[in-house]
Amino acid sequence: MTALTAPPTRIAPNTLRAAWRVFWYGGRMSYGMLFNWARPSIYIPTLIGGPTFQLFFFAALGSYATDRSPAYFAIGNAVQVSALAGVFGMTMAIANERWFGTLPALLATPANRVAVFAGRFMPFIVNGLLVSLYAFGLGVVFLGVRLAPGSIAVAALALLVTVFSCTAIGALQGAISLRLRDGLFGANLVTMAILLFCGVNIPLHELPGWMQVVGNILPFTHGVEAVRQAADGAGFRQVGWLIGVEALVGIAYAVLAFALFVLLERSARRHATLDVR
Repeated sequence: MTALTAPPTRIAPNTLRAAWRVFWYGGRMSYGMLFNWARPSIYIPTLIGGPTFQLFFFAALGSYATDRSPAYFAIGNAVQVSALAGVFGMTMAIANERWFGTLPALLATPANRVAVFAGRFMPFIVNGLLVSLYAFGLGVVFLGVRLAPGSIAVAALALLVTVFSCTAIGALQGAISLRLRDGLFGANLVTMAILLFCGVNIPLHELPGWMQVVGNILPFTHGVEAVRQAADGAGFRQVGWLIGVEALVGIAYAVLAFALFVLLERSARRHATLDVR
């Protein structure tokens, strides 16, 4: 007797199309409706003014206190300022679903949760890249930053991966904020930890051992080093492993954030706490 086997399961094109629409349109609408920096009057002083002063402050202070050039500090801070969009932006985008009263409607839909969650990433990755590129422009014009022409593509890849990693830890903080009264307090802690532990202004090897351990599991540490080496002319063979580690760190935070998001969703359904603020 010939055994009857079920045909392989295939994902219907309509399902993929629906997930894509949730990812693309859902993320874009969420950014425009929930993100408090969408207005130019807030965006410009927050994401342009803040990074400008940070860049010049640390470049001046660092070059005065050490024998390193202003360009060294400019590169580190030009990468780090993307945390304003990645960490604070993602925290607000997810936490504001709860505070603005849209979370119950969102979770009541049968939409693909991966598409819903991933769609929140894209606007803030683009936003973080724009802020970092602006800061790099300031560094080139005023602080002596120079990128080796043959390594610009490598530096750009390292920057992109680093911004993704930063946005992933922002998503984790956003998921945690679904149970907190003030999610921005945690976002401030994460941003300050990145500035302190990740070699932005002080090389990682000069930090105490326990700080090096913490820095190696945070975003930016490997990405900042990859951008610095690429700026000095290193190719993908030299910095590819740094970019790979940074990508793994970002993926780990993204998976953890999504798992926590789903866990808190199930807990909120069970305990009827979706609307508790």
